[in-house]
Amino acid sequence: MKQQVLKALANPALLFYVPYSLAVLNFAVQFIIYMIFFIGSLIISKGTNPISPLFFIISVIGVHLIMMVFAKRDPQLGQIVSAKIQLFKKKIPRKLAA
Repeated sequence: MKQQVLKALANPALLFYVPYSLAVLNFAVQFIIYMIFFIGSLIISKGTNPISPLFFIISVIGVHLIMMVFAKRDPQLGQIVSAKIQLFKKKIPRKLAA
């Protein structure tokens, strides 16, 4: 049983070379931002000139490539980010520098 736990911690789940949780979070945040800009552009231009979905696809791929570089240097990046988020929820900001 200990081997399975250690293996899961040593080899986090990856989605295209990025920790799974970060890849899903990236897509969700980028999608929400794109929808806000898309709806805003529809309102401003009165439906004649919306933002192209190509901007969304390019930004998702670009940020994913940047995360690939950081995940290559630190494979436990997903666990580090989730631990920092837990500290924020507990309102312990001074421990974030560690």
